[in-house]
Amino acid sequence: MIYKYDGIGKKCPVPLVQLRLLLKKMLFNDECIITLNDAGSLQDIPKFLNKQGYQYNKLIVKEGIVQLSIKAGKVGDSK
Repeated sequence: MIYKYDGIGKKCPVPLVQLRLLLKKMLFNDECIITLNDAGSLQDIPKFLNKQGYQYNKLIVKEGIVQLSIKAGKVGDSK
């Protein structure tokens, strides 16, 4: 399943809290696509994902807007 969250215009910590809720719902091989433009979220969310061991790809949609694609299942998981 693909989960999507549009965090455009939302300030940190709201996008991070919403992402954490989505990650709890996700099953192995699900994907979450989150779109952000808040500078705090653009720093905090990748740090959180790295710390928790999630794999993600970052795409710059246009200046100031970034899309993160996050795969469920942490690095090293095979369930």
